[in-house]
Amino acid sequence: MGVPEKDPREEVVQAWYMDDSDDDQRLPHHREPKEFVSLDQLTELGVLSWRLDADNYETDEELKKIREDRGYSYMDFCEVCPEKLPNYEEKIKNFFEEHLHTDEEIRYCVAGSGYFDVRDRNDKWIRVWVKKGGMIVLPAGIYHRFTLDTENYIKALRLFVGDPIWTPFNRPHDHLPARKEYIKAFVEKEVGDHAVDAAA
Repeated sequence: MGVPEKDPREEVVQAWYMDDSDDDQRLPHHREPKEFVSLDQLTELGVLSWRLDADNYETDEELKKIREDRGYSYMDFCEVCPEKLPNYEEKIKNFFEEHLHTDEEIRYCVAGSGYFDVRDRNDKWIRVWVKKGGMIVLPAGIYHRFTLDTENYIKALRLFVGDPIWTPFNRPHDHLPARKEYIKAFVEKEVGDHAVDAAA
């Protein structure tokens, strides 16, 4: 039997359950023993991922196709590091506050790396490590946060449908339509499936 093909995305996007330690937020925070989360499990939470050619993002046909398919008309860059980001300490603190957006959050890492933490269906934190070449889409309404890793640097392409709105709604904002739609699409759906299985 052949070895199953390794998903090339796993080299640039990895995920695992986090421990409860309050140590430096830039550390990996693996549980003991380590508990990895597959990219398919992330997809079930609405988190999509790609591996792209970060050295040629200007001419990358795959990126162009994703933008066309998903309607990402807006694009800019965000560099997060102490030297480049004004009010760095305050911003990194804000990014790490648990929040949601009413639109998708699309980040394509073209240099460096960072952690996007998302909540699973049971409200446990999953740490998603995105490295150069990794692109992720966090669905509207998912609670999440961002921090750098110990390299202290990421350069990310931010994509958006239409004019960008970067408003974070810090938790709790469960009354927002985007949150209700997220729950309906990705949380209750799964619960419903299990209920059917139990009754069968």
